[in-house]
Amino acid sequence: MGLSLVQSRALLGLEAASVTVEVHLANGLPSFTLVGLVETEVKEARERVRSALQNAGLEFPNNKRITVNLAPADLPKDSGRFDLPIALGILAASGQIDNARLAGHEFAGELSLSGELRPVRGALAMALALHTRGVATRLVLPLESAQEAALVPGGEVYGARHLLDVVRQFVAGDDAASRLPDGPDDGWARIQAEPDTAVPRYADLSEVKGHTGVKRVLEIAAAGGHSLLMVGEPGSGKSMLAQRFAGLLPAMRIDEALESAAVASLGGRFATERWMSRPTCSPHHTASAVALVGGGSPPRPGEISRAHHGVLFLDEFPEFARSALEALREPLETGTITIARAARRAEFPARFQLVAAMNPCPCGYLGSSSRPCRCTPEQVSRYQGKLSGPLLDRIDLHIEVPPVSAQLLLDSPAGESTDSIRERVVAARERAMRRQGHANQSLHGAAIDRHATLDDAARGFMFNAAAKLGWSARSTHRALKVARTIADLDSSEAVQVGHLAEAVQYRRALRGAA
Repeated sequence: MGLSLVQSRALLGLEAASVTVEVHLANGLPSFTLVGLVETEVKEARERVRSALQNAGLEFPNNKRITVNLAPADLPKDSGRFDLPIALGILAASGQIDNARLAGHEFAGELSLSGELRPVRGALAMALALHTRGVATRLVLPLESAQEAALVPGGEVYGARHLLDVVRQFVAGDDAASRLPDGPDDGWARIQAEPDTAVPRYADLSEVKGHTGVKRVLEIAAAGGHSLLMVGEPGSGKSMLAQRFAGLLPAMRIDEALESAAVASLGGRFATERWMSRPTCSPHHTASAVALVGGGSPPRPGEISRAHHGVLFLDEFPEFARSALEALREPLETGTITIARAARRAEFPARFQLVAAMNPCPCGYLGSSSRPCRCTPEQVSRYQGKLSGPLLDRIDLHIEVPPVSAQLLLDSPAGESTDSIRERVVAARERAMRRQGHANQSLHGAAIDRHATLDDAARGFMFNAAAKLGWSARSTHRALKVARTIADLDSSEAVQVGHLAEAVQYRRALRGAA
């Protein structure tokens, strides 16, 4: 009886674990059994594969007992990605294609009932995992998924439109090929990634009138990789500023673009037109902790991972669930999020820049000169108290966003462009990279003492500021890191009193907080 082996991959986080699709045909009561810890969508492959083979004009062994094992048995498998390897395994076990020629290939693809190949999520994550581990193999995918996977350099990726396009490549000889149903022969091709020379397009900061001080803080945050909290009344421009922040960041490196795109690919959200563009994720304030950090079975990435190497913008910051906000504390420090389940754990990257926005009180007009605030002190304290001290401690920059007058909004010319500000950001980031190999936000422990050295005057100023403001050790270190970034923007090797004074004013407490 026939036995065939076909290689594929299952996704667990960003890992692409190897899966061997074993197909055995035996005499006995006709049946089609799938084993190997398969989810419901994989079990449904029985009907898709049967219909696809028959409608493609290929022979389905209806008189055989078909057993398909997806090994290893303890690895969860989901989605329709195993349709194509299962179909090829049945064809190889029944002698319709050459089993030996399947060696050196890995397959993934969902089949329609007519035999057309549909794209699968995680194709780029698969290719990136193979590239990272140095696995040399030919990856065969549906055409759309192949174009995505081909972005990973050095891979050998083939795309196909139909099951027959794949089958023609693995028949044993010309005689067998001539017995295949007729069809177009242009559905199979090796996919080569074309270098994308297009410059990513972001909304321009020049469209924001006024807010010179806030734009300065955005520049500091972009130059040092710092997190930012903006506080201001409704309509003051917080969301408009945040949506333009990603354009200030340096251009993505190829490895950053691949990691960011791989996370998007896991959720089926990757779009080639967004290649090399830094993402800005803006979840609604009703999002749960699982939606933010990820979860499910098998674990899927959340919004903080989709914002990897980009911006996570949380508007109406205090309105998020307390559990969701507290879940941000670990990834803000480590740049990763680990989702643990009883049987499995998955680690996702989450090196994002947090930009949060909030009103100063429930009605939004605390301290406003245009409208009176209707909130009691207890309401203000309760509203601002939704943000815990440990979370606020981890946000480097706190800034008030004042409203813009109608005259300034209508009469003032366009402000400084994003491109102009980005030049200064890139220059400051390059100074930090030459000095310590990473952005200033990632400085820790002894590295802060080494790279943010203070003279006697600056040390005395910092000591007095920390003592009077009651800062924790974390707050003091974060102010030093911000001052180091300000010094880099000023092309200064040493952190001076002026740099510290500017950094200190960006860690003011919320007005009205208890």
